[in-house]
Amino acid sequence: MTTTTKPATPVAATPSRRPGAGGLALRQGRLEITQFLRSRESVVFTMGFPIIMILIFASIFHGTIGGGVKFTQYFITGMIASGLMTVSFQNLGIWIPVERDRGVLKRYRGTPMPKWVWFAGKVIMVVVIGIAETALLLAFAVALFDLDLPGTAAKWLTFGWVAVLGVTACTLGGIAISSLARTARSGSAVVTPVSLILQFISGVFFVFTDLPNWMQQVAALFPLKWMCQGLRAVFLPESFGAQEPGGSFELGRVALVLGLWCVIGVVLCLTTFRWTTKRDG
Repeated sequence: MTTTTKPATPVAATPSRRPGAGGLALRQGRLEITQFLRSRESVVFTMGFPIIMILIFASIFHGTIGGGVKFTQYFITGMIASGLMTVSFQNLGIWIPVERDRGVLKRYRGTPMPKWVWFAGKVIMVVVIGIAETALLLAFAVALFDLDLPGTAAKWLTFGWVAVLGVTACTLGGIAISSLARTARSGSAVVTPVSLILQFISGVFFVFTDLPNWMQQVAALFPLKWMCQGLRAVFLPESFGAQEPGGSFELGRVALVLGLWCVIGVVLCLTTFRWTTKRDG
């Protein structure tokens, strides 16, 4: 007697689940954040510098600057803008040349990973660290210097779009300026002086209208001045707008200039960014 056995039903192979585009970007972003946190110098300078500066300036300068506005209330707007520029423009402008010089970017370009994922990772890192830094700065200023936070949803909305446009412009600028550094060591020498000069002429360390007129005009060509002005509209009373160079906070012009710098940044990145050093060709 013969026994007939049914052939085994083939089991369909389960395809390996690969992360989608969003998943790849998030993984790259997590990697960038981890690398940033492992660099103690970057963490201390990026997160601690604005707080140290507020502590120093608040200990030196007292009283008001006009219209009943406390100096610390004015100064916090510049330090938030400066902190966002540091984590985006300065941080990227210094560290991308290091990665390029070490061959990290060259190896990355040779992988099947889409190139945009690398840029997305940088953006995610900037956004996360920027939010953390701003929250820490605000908490510190509220606890020690009685900072008055925005009292309306409209002001928080203004805070949001000014920060987003400003960080976008500075991030693109940091990626673009990274191509000027010929070696890893020269990245800091190229970016840091530019960053410091912009802070001094853009109303970060001083009341903007107290600066010479020619400095104000030069500062108006760059995003940091407009970030500071937009944030003053958030943290200072509306009446203070009359003391601005244009007689108001000019939020429409703030949005226009920052948006224009975003476009300029994209063009500069597309035309100047290099994956390899000049010696690699």
